[in-house]
Amino acid sequence: MDLDSLRFANFSDLDAAITDWEQMVAKLKILQGDAKDNLKAKSDKADWAGDNATVTRAFVDKTAGEFADAHTQADTIKKIITDTRGELVGYRAQLNAAIDRGLKKNLTVRETGEGGFTVTMNIHPDRAAKGTTVPEHTQGDVDTFRDEIQNILKNATESDTSAAKVLTLLVDQAEHGFSDASYKDRDSAAKAVAEAEKAAKILKKDPHDISLTELNSLNTTLSTYKNDPLFAERFATQVEPKKLLEFYAGVADPYQGYGRDPKLYEQAKQLQKNLGITLGTATLSDSDSMQGWESKMVKLGPERLGIDDANDPTGFGVMSNLIRFGDYDDQFLNQYGDTLIAYDKDHNVENQSPWVNNWNNGDLNFWDKNDRGRDPMTGFMQALGHNPEASTQFFAQPEGAGDAVNKDSDVNEHLKYLTQDRIWLADPTNDGDDKFNAGKDALGHALESATTGYAYDSDPMTGKDPLHPGSGDHRTATTAGVMEQVAYLYGSEKGPEMLHKQSELADSLGKMGAAYIDDIDYSLSGIGNHALDDGAFPAKYEGRANFGNEGAVNFLSVLGQNETSHGAVTAAQHLYTLSALDALPATSEGNIDSAHDAMTTGAEARGILDHSRVQQAETTYKDDTDQANKSLGRSGDWVKLGAGVVVGGGIAAIPLPGSTAAALVVAPMAADTVGDMVNTFIGHEVDKAIDDAEQDATEKAQLTSQEFYNKGADEIGGTYEAYLKENPKMNDAADFRDWTQDLENGYDLGSSQSDHRGRAPFKG
Repeated sequence: MDLDSLRFANFSDLDAAITDWEQMVAKLKILQGDAKDNLKAKSDKADWAGDNATVTRAFVDKTAGEFADAHTQADTIKKIITDTRGELVGYRAQLNAAIDRGLKKNLTVRETGEGGFTVTMNIHPDRAAKGTTVPEHTQGDVDTFRDEIQNILKNATESDTSAAKVLTLLVDQAEHGFSDASYKDRDSAAKAVAEAEKAAKILKKDPHDISLTELNSLNTTLSTYKNDPLFAERFATQVEPKKLLEFYAGVADPYQGYGRDPKLYEQAKQLQKNLGITLGTATLSDSDSMQGWESKMVKLGPERLGIDDANDPTGFGVMSNLIRFGDYDDQFLNQYGDTLIAYDKDHNVENQSPWVNNWNNGDLNFWDKNDRGRDPMTGFMQALGHNPEASTQFFAQPEGAGDAVNKDSDVNEHLKYLTQDRIWLADPTNDGDDKFNAGKDALGHALESATTGYAYDSDPMTGKDPLHPGSGDHRTATTAGVMEQVAYLYGSEKGPEMLHKQSELADSLGKMGAAYIDDIDYSLSGIGNHALDDGAFPAKYEGRANFGNEGAVNFLSVLGQNETSHGAVTAAQHLYTLSALDALPATSEGNIDSAHDAMTTGAEARGILDHSRVQQAETTYKDDTDQANKSLGRSGDWVKLGAGVVVGGGIAAIPLPGSTAAALVVAPMAADTVGDMVNTFIGHEVDKAIDDAEQDATEKAQLTSQEFYNKGADEIGGTYEAYLKENPKMNDAADFRDWTQDLENGYDLGSSQSDHRGRAPFKG
């Protein structure tokens, strides 16, 4: 900021700009309200079908969001300009006041060009008018005056240039549309950028020279600003990708020295998470500099870093441990994953893993005792598990696939490789479980997010998901396309073997099956693939999953073989049937017919699941009847899950045993509102006997196969009686007495399916 530019500054243009932005903000606020309260609200309530239910509604939601972002960006720009204008006016006043004080000591300032100025005497004593007394000053007065002017110009320059910087960064955030970055004034935005530059300087140092104090300061800054768009982009682009990876590897390498300070270990652990989230935020920027950074990071993936730390890892080996955390740009994750898969395929050789081997001691993951972090595919799968849109895109059906997945060419090559061809090796720490494969578990997490539209560890009811908060059904035709592939693969002849050799995926497969229980029932409801029942099983979204009748039977028969997946899908099936009955009171012949079909189809699905569970228990424990009975006893305890169910937004969150957010099953409901049938199930009290059994289910829960079947039939009968109780007018229906036989036949049909259809138990 030049002396005269500030001294004689005319802020009329800036004032006009502020007025324009104030008017723009006011107008956009009205448009934002209209978009939310009228456009989106009416769209949410509209009973649309076909493309309107998906394409139009999605467009409306996106448009409403753009209006909100436009208002946020305009408001932020107005605040920054207004704040900067106020600061510059203040600095101008300070400058003129300082000049006035200088005149009292016969001092003034003049520009020298190129931003410089000089302090001179205002009136030379030799040229003063006759009789005029010229004020005296010392060299100290000159120095003080000069420093005061210089400090004012420095602050004004900082205000002006930082405002220009943050406004440019703000506008560059979104290539199309608007940024949702919000700042209350220039100071807060400028501080975020300044803190980013300060933090970046630490990463440019040799990681071995970093003190615990510096590392703590870095973590504190990253933790504070990790979700700040301007901070994240400025931070990332100030450090070359290679240097960033070298820094983390150097700090995190456990072999820097034995007996390392436990405080340093904790700081390194926090750095992994904070750095990962910050980089994820940075990738959401569309600026040219960030796009270049992402390209360099992807290109760096297969290359060795050329360092002594962590066994000289590849870019993949380090970055995959950072992207476990954070919300990343979908395109970046897919480009990264495509490159990683291609490299991994070339090195997928038995007993020659490039990642998990005796000479690789590059332990760079601090957050899972069963995962040292040496296999970058595991970290990448975790990243997909936290980024649903990216994972759905990564596993999307190939172009040209038909209405249903019924041949290998309909399956995404990434999915085929990861589930069938890749060699996954366990990678536990010394304290971990060498029989548990964290990579397979992470693959399940990625598939969960790809099929459900939720981060695998999100809580859809409380919104405690830092990436995609909120509730409701997130399924789309694209997520259904991934689910169809999963059902095809795990319902195939190889399915039982895949499930049992990938037992770490059982909980994820159960959650996926539960998430699509309405579409599975729909596929079971007809005669073969004909006369499917839309009345009992209406589509909850456009482009619903099409499993085919045989595909649905096959998939359920495999899910039923595992205790965990059986429990998850059975609970979802029971809850969906109850919600369907709540939605179909006996007020019309159509409702009664649909209620009948919902119950009989649900009974058939339950029969398939239960029969598979019995067969697998008998096959697995063929020489130990007591253990087989205990296994069935545990499988019969799924009903206890009802006490923890939470319903809202057309979905139910069902807790698996030992439930955390990651163990919640998100299942569809037939209606958005909850009726008495569902409330009775989720409100029941678990008796003391069950509580005691739950404490040591392995020892106390025992159930023979006959008792197991009887319990299943009894629960279906209980549902029927509850519906009669809620609908006493059913007595007027001439054929309702046939329902008992129909339900029994449905359960028996499902139970007999696996004798001539479905998949046989695994005998390995």
